[in-house]
Amino acid sequence: MSIVVTGATGHLGRLVVRALLAADVPADGIAAVVRNEEKAADLVALGVEPRVADYSRPETLKDAFRSGDRVLLISGSEVGQRVAQHTAVIDAAKAAGVAQLAYTGVLGGPEADFDLAAEHKVTEQAILDSGLPFTFLRNGWYHENYTENLAPVLEHGAVVSSAGDGRVASAARADYAAAAAAVLTGEGHLNQTYELSGDTAWSFEEYAAELSRQTGRTIVHNNVPAETHRSILVGAGLPEPFAAILVNVEAAIERGLLAGTSGDLARLTGRPTTPLADAVAQALKG
Repeated sequence: MSIVVTGATGHLGRLVVRALLAADVPADGIAAVVRNEEKAADLVALGVEPRVADYSRPETLKDAFRSGDRVLLISGSEVGQRVAQHTAVIDAAKAAGVAQLAYTGVLGGPEADFDLAAEHKVTEQAILDSGLPFTFLRNGWYHENYTENLAPVLEHGAVVSSAGDGRVASAARADYAAAAAAVLTGEGHLNQTYELSGDTAWSFEEYAAELSRQTGRTIVHNNVPAETHRSILVGAGLPEPFAAILVNVEAAIERGLLAGTSGDLARLTGRPTTPLADAVAQALKG
């Protein structure tokens, strides 16, 4: 039996592997499912077993899992293709007889009515229909969704959004990774659902104020109409469909759908979630 992390060379996957090692899981008890073994060289050097497979090539998944494995299915990044990709993983996991299939969905689950949530909801239902023992990790937003792209904010002295006074209960990506490690190594998590988010929900006005405090510059929050926001994102180089998805998420934020603070994330990790101010400070260090 191994603990298997899919998408292990992605931002979240790497952190989950590190969190498992920090939790004293032996490296040879961890398997990393990756599309490119070369990109997993650092993990292999730690003693982690590579298993090469691709969500989009179901035939490669038949050897990705073993009977009794505990598996973390990290949702794919290719919006529009994820239902087929995730279904292929679910089918392979069921055929192998895994002991647990944990899945990183989205905060709110069935109540999340924004476009980006649609494939997550279908995936959760497919997991339920499979009969596999599951754990749903409904992740809220990452601090890094904002702090990893500070250059245009600092250049223009403005945080631009179309979310109005909406609030975001984000947390650090490492917090979510630690929660995933906890459910993969602990007991009592089978057939459970966790709504994961930061301890504190913040507004974009407050985010701009924190940036101002830490940079010593005046950073304002410009709330703009949705169509204007979409045009700005496209003008910055984002593909039109992805820009539309992000603006749709901002509308959900305005409705309060990413502001929930259930406390599940802090309970799973055994510590408070990382404050937004800490993520800003880390990003400004470069």
